[in-house]
Amino acid sequence: MRHILKTVLQNNPGWFKTLLGCAVFISCGLIQGFQSRNSEPYVLIYPTNFGSPFVIPADNPTTKESVYLGWLLFYEKALSVNNTISCESCHQQKLAFRDGKAFSTGTNGSLTARSSMSLANLLDPQFFWDGRSPGLENQAKSPLTDPHEMNQTLSESARKLSNTALYPPKFTKALGNSEITEDKILKALSQFERTLISAGSEYDQYLAGTYQPTAQELRGLQLFENGPDPKRGIRGANCGHCHGGVKTFKELFHNNGLDSAATDIGREQFTGQNSDRARFRVPTLSNILLTAPYMHDGRFTTIEQVLDHYSEQIRQSPTLSAFLQDISNESGGKQLALTKNEKADLVVGGRSYTN
Repeated sequence: MRHILKTVLQNNPGWFKTLLGCAVFISCGLIQGFQSRNSEPYVLIYPTNFGSPFVIPADNPTTKESVYLGWLLFYEKALSVNNTISCESCHQQKLAFRDGKAFSTGTNGSLTARSSMSLANLLDPQFFWDGRSPGLENQAKSPLTDPHEMNQTLSESARKLSNTALYPPKFTKALGNSEITEDKILKALSQFERTLISAGSEYDQYLAGTYQPTAQELRGLQLFENGPDPKRGIRGANCGHCHGGVKTFKELFHNNGLDSAATDIGREQFTGQNSDRARFRVPTLSNILLTAPYMHDGRFTTIEQVLDHYSEQIRQSPTLSAFLQDISNESGGKQLALTKNEKADLVVGGRSYTN
C-alpha cells in the first residue's frame, strides 16, 4: 500500500520548482503500518535511477511498527528537557522537513550554530553540514542531546517514555519488549526518517519521460547542467558540479565562496584538516522552494539571492572550490556573469505546474 505525504506548492514560479520543488514524499505501507500496528517488513519505494540504495544496518531492519513508533517519537516533545520541542519543531513536513529559519531555537532559547537541513532522501552516509555523523542512528543522537537543541540525555528520555502508558506497548510491538533504551529510541527515529523519500517532482517526471518542460524550463535545465565555455559559445550556470544527477546533490563538501575569511570553519572542525576550512556538505535541491533560507547560515532568503551570489559575489579564499575560481561566461571574466534573462530562466517557470 502506498501513502504519499505531499506538500503542495501553490503559485511558486521557477525552474527550481519545476526541477526539484513540489517533490513527493513516498512511503510504501505507511498508513497501513500506522493502522495495523504490526511488525511486518516495511518496503521502501526507492527510485532505481537514484543509484546506490539506502544503507540499512543489519541490526535495525525496517518494519511497519518501528516506522510508526519512530513517527510518534519524531513528534514527541517529552524528548526535550522541558517538554517544549520535538524533532518536528526544526523539521516540519510543510517545509520539506526544515523550519524556515536561519538558525533554530533550542529549549533554552539559544540558537543552533547552523541552519537545519532538510530530511528528504537521507542517502548520504555522512550527515550534518560538516559530515561528522556516519549514519542515521548516530545522527539522531546529536539534536536530542545538544544543549542548544533538545538538551536532554537519552537516559532521561528513556525514563520519561517508560513512565507513560503509551510507549511501553509500542516498543514491545516494534522492538520485541517493553524495555525502552537509548539505542531503541535512536533506531526507531532512524527507521521513520528513512521513509522520507522525495521522488515525485516535475524534474523526476521529466527524467521518467512523463513530463514535458516548457521552452523556458528547458533553457533553465540546460543552463543548470552546463559549465560556461565562452570560447565555444556555451553559456552555463555551473550548478551541476554540486547538484547534478537525479538526486540533485553529490556526496561532496565544498567551499562555495561565501566569505574571504571563514566565520565558521565548516568541515575542518571535524577533520582537523586546513584544506577543509569553510567546506560544507552539498545539500539536496529537492523541494528547493520550500527550504529557504539557504546556506549553512541561512544568509540568503530567496533563490534570486543565491543566483546573485554564484553569478557576481564569489569570494576568494585559500580553500575556494576549484570549479568556482575564475569560471565565467565572459572571456577573461572572474565571475560567472549570468544575464538577467538567464537568471529568469533558472527561476521562473509555469505557475500552473504544481502537484
